[in-house]
Amino acid sequence: MKQNRSGVTENISVSMPSELVSELRSRTGRRGLSGYVTEAVRHQLAMDGLADIVAAHEEEHGALTEQEIEAARRELFADENTERGAA
Repeated sequence: MKQNRSGVTENISVSMPSELVSELRSRTGRRGLSGYVTEAVRHQLAMDGLADIVAAHEEEHGALTEQEIEAARRELFADENTERGAA
């Protein structure tokens, strides 16, 4: 493990389809690959956490209604919608 500006890091080995690796490298260059993958994993873990919250809610209260989903969407993406409207 080594220390960098974002904390302690650990080198791992990950297998991916060659076409994904090629596309990643073309977008990030070799030095940006780790950061890109790190952010993608962070995002996926956050989405998994949201899915867990929804599943627990639905187990206790039943399926979310369309109105509840839309209200959550507005709250989650309010900043993005505001920025889009300002552009």
